[in-house]
Amino acid sequence: MDPIKIVPFKKDSGLTHEMKLRLLDKGRQYGISAVIPFSVDSIVVAEWVHLKCRYGCKQYNTNWCCPPATPDPNRVRAILSEYRTGLLLVGSTSCSDFYRNNERKRTVQVRCWKGTVGLERMLFLQGYYKAFSLVGECCALCRKCSYPDDCRFPQEKRPSVESFSIDVIGTLKNLGQSSHVATATHETFNYYGIILME
Repeated sequence: MDPIKIVPFKKDSGLTHEMKLRLLDKGRQYGISAVIPFSVDSIVVAEWVHLKCRYGCKQYNTNWCCPPATPDPNRVRAILSEYRTGLLLVGSTSCSDFYRNNERKRTVQVRCWKGTVGLERMLFLQGYYKAFSLVGECCALCRKCSYPDDCRFPQEKRPSVESFSIDVIGTLKNLGQSSHVATATHETFNYYGIILME
């Protein structure tokens, strides 16, 4: 795993150096290896991502954090227009059970989820009242989602990055970050979350 790092940001992200270090320190507890401030204009929203959710994922229409319970691409664009700065959260893991539905995979997902939402709360308490997170894994807080009945964890309910129709690889390219798609179950892979900040 790469060491914890802050990537320089060309424009003022509004975060003090001390706050960046605090975010990284907390993020490390959840496997986050980098926190990268960026301009929200770099986010690529694409209709095809929504199609992949709708036609290529078994989570579609089964939980509160995936389509159709999340905004469509046009609504996402409107939401993003209210922000100018975000944080890209990068974590990595090796999970040979990634394509299996079991407790080991669920543990990795919940850790990622809690870390991202925890950093969002930390920002909120520091005065970033618009902070809102998009999580880098599908929701696994419950073994079986209560959808379409009320969510059991409404305060921690957040959409995944992909359910927001965000082209992760295109966005990473815009940020000058390289990406690698793991092709074998033994490979370490990165996962990405985003916190919309201000």
